[in-house]
Amino acid sequence: MSMAVVGLMAGMALGFAAYFGGFGAFLLVAALGAIGFLVGRYAEGDLEPGDLFKPRGDRRR
Repeated sequence: MSMAVVGLMAGMALGFAAYFGGFGAFLLVAALGAIGFLVGRYAEGDLEPGDLFKPRGDRRR
């Protein structure tokens, strides 16, 4: 599945949540989507837990 289709589905889910459930539901769906994205990246091996907490300018020699 292409990233465009995934983005389309995520946008539609957020739109439905905002329309039918209000702003609180929109925020809940967005937060759970972000958590699911991070868990999926971790499960695929594309993300290490320490990558989330390292500063960007951290260059060790």
